[in-house]
Amino acid sequence: MTTKWTITIDCADPALVARFWCTALGYTESDPPAGWDTWEEWLTAMNVPENEWNDGASISDPNGVLPSISFLKVPEPRTEKNRLHLDLQVAGGRGEPQHLREERIRATAAKLVTAGATVLHEVPMDNSTTLDHLWLQDPEGNDFCVV
Repeated sequence: MTTKWTITIDCADPALVARFWCTALGYTESDPPAGWDTWEEWLTAMNVPENEWNDGASISDPNGVLPSISFLKVPEPRTEKNRLHLDLQVAGGRGEPQHLREERIRATAAKLVTAGATVLHEVPMDNSTTLDHLWLQDPEGNDFCVV
Protein backbone atom coordinates (compact mmCIF):
# COMPACT_ATOMS: atom_id res chain seq x y z
CA MET A 1 0.00 0.00 0.00
CA THR A 2 1.28 3.48 -0.82
CA THR A 3 1.27 6.41 1.58
CA LYS A 4 -0.22 9.76 0.65
CA TRP A 5 2.43 12.48 0.80
CA THR A 6 3.14 16.12 0.05
CA ILE A 7 6.26 18.20 -0.15
CA THR A 8 6.74 20.98 2.40
CA ILE A 9 8.99 23.97 1.73
CA ASP A 10 10.24 25.95 4.72
CA CYS A 11 10.21 29.70 4.08
CA ALA A 12 9.85 33.14 5.65
CA ASP A 13 6.81 34.22 3.60
CA PRO A 14 4.55 31.27 2.72
CA ALA A 15 2.09 33.36 0.67
CA LEU A 16 4.87 34.83 -1.50
CA VAL A 17 6.57 31.50 -2.13
CA ALA A 18 3.23 29.74 -2.75
CA ARG A 19 2.29 32.34 -5.40
CA PHE A 20 5.65 31.82 -7.12
CA TRP A 21 5.20 28.05 -7.23
CA CYS A 22 1.64 28.43 -8.55
CA THR A 23 3.19 30.30 -11.48
CA ALA A 24 6.01 27.78 -11.89
CA LEU A 25 3.82 24.67 -11.78
CA GLY A 26 0.41 25.85 -12.98
CA TYR A 27 -0.99 24.99 -9.54
CA THR A 28 -3.68 26.88 -7.63
CA GLU A 29 -4.13 27.77 -3.97
CA SER A 30 -5.54 24.73 -2.18
CA ASP A 31 -9.24 24.87 -1.37
CA PRO A 32 -10.26 25.66 2.19
CA PRO A 33 -11.59 22.79 4.31
CA ALA A 34 -15.00 21.40 3.36
CA GLY A 35 -17.83 23.63 4.50
CA TRP A 36 -15.86 26.88 4.17
CA ASP A 37 -15.90 29.27 1.21
CA THR A 38 -12.56 30.94 2.01
CA TRP A 39 -9.46 30.38 4.09
CA GLU A 40 -10.17 33.68 5.88
CA GLU A 41 -13.57 32.36 7.04
CA TRP A 42 -12.01 29.13 8.28
CA LEU A 43 -9.10 30.88 10.04
CA THR A 44 -11.52 33.28 11.72
CA ALA A 45 -13.78 30.43 12.82
CA MET A 46 -10.77 28.57 14.23
CA ASN A 47 -9.78 31.71 16.21
CA VAL A 48 -6.41 31.96 14.47
CA PRO A 49 -5.04 35.48 15.05
CA GLU A 50 -4.63 37.48 11.83
CA ASN A 51 -0.89 37.86 12.45
CA GLU A 52 -0.61 34.04 12.06
CA TRP A 53 -2.58 33.77 8.80
CA ASN A 54 0.62 33.63 6.75
CA ASP A 55 2.25 30.92 8.88
CA GLY A 56 1.47 28.40 6.16
CA ALA A 57 0.09 27.96 2.67
CA SER A 58 -0.77 25.08 0.38
CA ILE A 59 -1.07 24.74 -3.38
CA SER A 60 -2.59 21.95 -5.43
CA ASP A 61 -2.64 20.54 -8.92
CA PRO A 62 -5.93 21.86 -10.37
CA ASN A 63 -6.46 18.46 -12.02
CA GLY A 64 -6.04 16.65 -8.69
CA VAL A 65 -3.36 14.31 -10.07
CA LEU A 66 -0.01 15.54 -8.74
CA PRO A 67 0.91 15.98 -5.06
CA SER A 68 0.10 19.17 -3.24
CA ILE A 69 2.88 21.36 -1.88
CA SER A 70 2.83 23.02 1.53
CA PHE A 71 4.76 26.09 2.67
CA LEU A 72 5.64 26.48 6.32
CA LYS A 73 6.87 29.68 7.97
CA VAL A 74 10.14 29.14 9.82
CA PRO A 75 12.32 31.71 11.61
CA GLU A 76 15.69 30.65 10.23
CA PRO A 77 16.95 31.36 6.69
CA ARG A 78 18.22 28.68 4.36
CA THR A 79 21.93 28.15 4.97
CA GLU A 80 23.05 25.40 2.58
CA LYS A 81 22.27 23.93 -0.83
CA ASN A 82 19.05 21.92 -0.93
CA ARG A 83 19.53 18.16 -0.94
CA LEU A 84 16.07 17.80 -2.50
CA HIS A 85 14.77 20.00 -5.29
CA LEU A 86 12.17 20.07 -8.03
CA ASP A 87 13.02 19.67 -11.72
CA LEU A 88 10.55 21.42 -14.01
CA GLN A 89 10.58 19.15 -17.04
CA VAL A 90 9.62 21.51 -19.87
CA ALA A 91 12.06 20.64 -22.69
CA GLY A 92 10.40 17.43 -23.90
CA GLY A 93 13.35 15.12 -23.31
CA ARG A 94 16.55 14.37 -25.19
CA GLY A 95 14.61 13.00 -28.16
CA GLU A 96 13.55 16.54 -29.04
CA PRO A 97 15.73 18.73 -31.28
CA GLN A 98 18.24 20.60 -29.13
CA HIS A 99 17.20 24.04 -30.37
CA LEU A 100 13.58 23.36 -29.27
CA ARG A 101 14.71 22.03 -25.90
CA GLU A 102 16.81 25.12 -25.28
CA GLU A 103 14.00 27.49 -26.41
CA ARG A 104 11.56 25.82 -23.98
CA ILE A 105 14.02 25.89 -21.09
CA ARG A 106 14.94 29.54 -21.62
CA ALA A 107 11.31 30.65 -22.13
CA THR A 108 10.23 28.97 -18.89
CA ALA A 109 13.20 30.41 -17.00
CA ALA A 110 12.44 33.90 -18.32
CA LYS A 111 8.84 33.64 -17.10
CA LEU A 112 10.03 32.49 -13.68
CA VAL A 113 12.65 35.23 -13.40
CA THR A 114 9.83 37.71 -13.99
CA ALA A 115 7.95 35.98 -11.13
CA GLY A 116 10.92 36.34 -8.76
CA ALA A 117 13.36 33.50 -9.55
CA THR A 118 17.11 33.90 -10.01
CA VAL A 119 19.17 31.93 -12.53
CA LEU A 120 22.27 30.57 -10.79
CA HIS A 121 23.96 28.47 -13.43
CA GLU A 122 23.65 27.16 -16.97
CA VAL A 123 24.47 23.46 -16.84
CA PRO A 124 25.86 21.95 -20.07
CA MET A 125 25.49 18.37 -21.19
CA ASP A 126 28.53 16.27 -20.24
CA ASN A 127 31.67 17.18 -22.20
CA SER A 128 29.97 19.87 -24.30
CA THR A 129 28.77 23.45 -24.34
CA THR A 130 25.20 22.41 -25.25
CA LEU A 131 22.65 23.47 -22.62
CA ASP A 132 21.24 20.60 -20.56
CA HIS A 133 19.37 22.58 -17.90
CA LEU A 134 19.27 25.76 -15.86
CA TRP A 135 19.71 25.86 -12.08
CA LEU A 136 17.54 28.52 -10.44
CA GLN A 137 16.34 29.64 -7.03
CA ASP A 138 12.83 30.72 -6.04
CA PRO A 139 12.26 34.14 -4.35
CA GLU A 140 13.58 32.79 -1.02
CA GLY A 141 16.58 30.93 -2.37
CA ASN A 142 15.19 27.39 -2.70
CA ASP A 143 16.92 25.55 -5.54
CA PHE A 144 15.15 24.08 -8.55
CA CYS A 145 16.05 23.24 -12.13
CA VAL A 146 14.39 23.87 -15.49
CA VAL A 147 15.15 20.81 -17.61
